[in-house]
Order: sequence, then structure tokens, then C-alpha cells
Amino acid sequence: MSIKLVAKTRTDLGKGASRRLRHAELVPGIVYGIGKDPISLTFEQKELRKIESLEAFYSSILDLEIDGVTEKVVLKALQRHVFKEQIQHLDLLRVDASHKIHTTVPLHFINQDVCEALKAGGVLTKIITEIEISCLPANLPAFINADLANLEMGSTLHISDLALPEGVESIELIKGSEHDRTVAAITLSKAKDEVAVETNTATTAE
Repeated sequence: MSIKLVAKTRTDLGKGASRRLRHAELVPGIVYGIGKDPISLTFEQKELRKIESLEAFYSSILDLEIDGVTEKVVLKALQRHVFKEQIQHLDLLRVDASHKIHTTVPLHFINQDVCEALKAGGVLTKIITEIEISCLPANLPAFINADLANLEMGSTLHISDLALPEGVESIELIKGSEHDRTVAAITLSKAKDEVAVETNTATTAE
């Protein structure tokens, strides 16, 4: 899936200029990286909000068209208004096909319907819902699956348990095994636990 952003260069900078842009339903932004000068940009708020609703927008190589010229970028930061449905600012990073990028991709939790621990009343707790990765732009996945099929009651799924696509590395695991974070856990539900306690108490009393 190819996602295209259309922007125009801007020379009117500063907080006052940014406020005027937002009042005009425009979004200030910037693109930088790979040894080129940063360029200040403006985007159409309406068009940008359509695109940012797509999950792939946050973890894909984007086609950025600036005044008719297109280059490859990834999203580095997006600022939203505290309570309005309004995007405040966009930071984009240029990418080079021959250099690895560091970015964050979402986790998709799969096979919940066939997980025996969940069928038995276990409660799934998602500790993290995205992970930071390193890869070449061509290998960037839109998401990574977290397979729950064989997760047992009382056990946990770690980053090292994830099947990363070829050419993709976890930033945390690059730092060392001590950074192998917990992704998800399945625990006995409180209701089930209370029943078990009551049963054990009744058995003891007998």
C-alpha cells in the first residue's frame, strides 16, 4: 500500500505563523535527514486527517510530494491538539534505501480464538502494543504479529518470542537480553481464582 502526502514549502515561520496556518485549516510540518537541509512545510488538515487514520501511515515508507517533487520519508512525530480533532504538527524523516531506519511498528495479536488458556477463562493483558525496530526501508513491515496460540495460563510472551520478518531487528534485543520486554501475559481471571479459593477452603473444612 502506497501512501502519498502532498505538501508545500513555507517561509513564514514562528509560533504566530503556525497559529495562522492552523486557523486556515493547514498543518505546519518539517522534513529532514540524510544530509539534506530541513524544509518547513504545510499540509491540508482535511487531507492529512484522512491519511493519519490509516494504521500503515505510522509504520510505512511514505511518498512525500513537495511542490511537485517526490521523496521517500517516514513519520517521526505527530502532534495533536489536546481536545480538538486537529493535527498540530508533523515531523518527517527522509530515508535512504541503503541505510537502516529506526522506527516503531504496531503489534497485531493473533490466534486469541484458539488459545486454550483464554478458552479456559484466562485474561489477556497486553503490556505493549508496538515495538521499536531497525531495518532497511525495503524491509519495513506495516505490523508484526504477536502469536498467542500456544501461550499458557500464567505465562508471558516476550519480544524474543515474536517472529520478526527477515531483515528486521528489535532495538531492545540489540541492546541485550536483559531488555527482552514482556509483550503480553495470560492470568487466571479474578472470578475463577475466587472460585478456586472457595473450593479449596470447602475441601479443607470437610
